[in-house]
Amino acid sequence: MPELPEVETVRLGLLPAMEGHVLTDVQMRRPDLRIPFPANFVGRTKGRKVLTLRRRAKYLLADLDSGETLVIHLGMSGRISVFSLIARADAPAHGKPRKLGNYFYDLAPVSAGSGKHDHVVFETDAPARIVFNDHRRFGLMALVETSRLEQDKLFKDIGVEPLSKEFNAACLAKALAGKKTPIKSALLDQRLVAGLGNIYVCEALFRSHISPKKLAGSLTAARIAPLVTAIKTVLKQAIAAGGSTLRDHAQATGDPGNFQHSFLAYGREGMACKNSDSSKKRCPGTVKRIVQAGRSTFYCPKCQS
Repeated sequence: MPELPEVETVRLGLLPAMEGHVLTDVQMRRPDLRIPFPANFVGRTKGRKVLTLRRRAKYLLADLDSGETLVIHLGMSGRISVFSLIARADAPAHGKPRKLGNYFYDLAPVSAGSGKHDHVVFETDAPARIVFNDHRRFGLMALVETSRLEQDKLFKDIGVEPLSKEFNAACLAKALAGKKTPIKSALLDQRLVAGLGNIYVCEALFRSHISPKKLAGSLTAARIAPLVTAIKTVLKQAIAAGGSTLRDHAQATGDPGNFQHSFLAYGREGMACKNSDSSKKRCPGTVKRIVQAGRSTFYCPKCQS
């Protein structure tokens, strides 16, 4: 499932084609994804202007001028692609992609949006075509009154955003107080911290030298502060790299993410530990894989305590 960096990467790619633009056409190809589409979905979105495109946890939020917010979740395999609807005056029909903002988008082929698993197609006055593809149909789209978004069942129990100013050592210490679950499981709890997933929790714990098996409530303030720093750092680096492409993730431009090439722990079972101590001496340990709550955890038993 896409984690915070992947969703944020998609949001950034959608910005030039969506934010501040009108949804000139909306095509809904099936009645449901993980849940049914909202009643009159096309009528409530077509012709609306996207005032703001933002993210909450692993959800994309498009605030519309109607007072409603279009909520999008990519599920396990959802992908959103953006295509340019016009070529540059000096470019042939299949020439260089068109630039919008800081992104280059491929020119839309005739087939763009007509694939078997292309379930929703938006066109905007950028002009651009935005295609939501989800072959496993675990994603969702909903329409929620913007002013009541935080009270909606999808969001009312979601925790603090890890890249916000509010997420600091004191905030995390309060969230972990008394928790008798392993710190890995606690950080994956969306009620405590929003948007964190398996990959980036493994990476943050590795960088902060904390064992994923350590009880969350036992962490001292001296250990929580570096963990907060590691979480923020790894998320920012992953966003800058376009997220991690292991299977389904692609940026809105269609390009894969590249952060998987920078993993220090995740997926490195049996490989030499890349951590070092304060004197820059390399840890002699080896990355190990264990299973916690049905998910793979990668860590170094030698330097993560």
